[in-house]
Amino acid sequence: MDEGGPVQIQPQDRYDDLITELVGMAGVTPPRGGAGFGRSALRFQNKIFAMLVRGRLVVKLPAARVAALVEVGEGVHFDANKGTPMREWFSLDPESGRAWLPLAREALDFARGAG
Repeated sequence: MDEGGPVQIQPQDRYDDLITELVGMAGVTPPRGGAGFGRSALRFQNKIFAMLVRGRLVVKLPAARVAALVEVGEGVHFDANKGTPMREWFSLDPESGRAWLPLAREALDFARGAG
């Protein structure tokens, strides 16, 4: 019997579960693949609201919400390798216990209201 503790779900598997859960919703499209920024992105009416980047869930939320999540240590402002953290993009700490689906739904709601 294995006593090694709970099995860790890999980030890609967690993200695949998000895709399965959200793609059936009106206006939500799956990742396009390919190369470049947004290749793993979930989109609402062509606007990226969630993506998997370097094993981390990245979501677009209001700047104040991102700041609050960063302040409590849930993650960091996302930086698309440009050297400048993006105010409305949050990169969840992989060690965080925060559930991914509610965060992604919050990002989807933000995308719905932004257009």
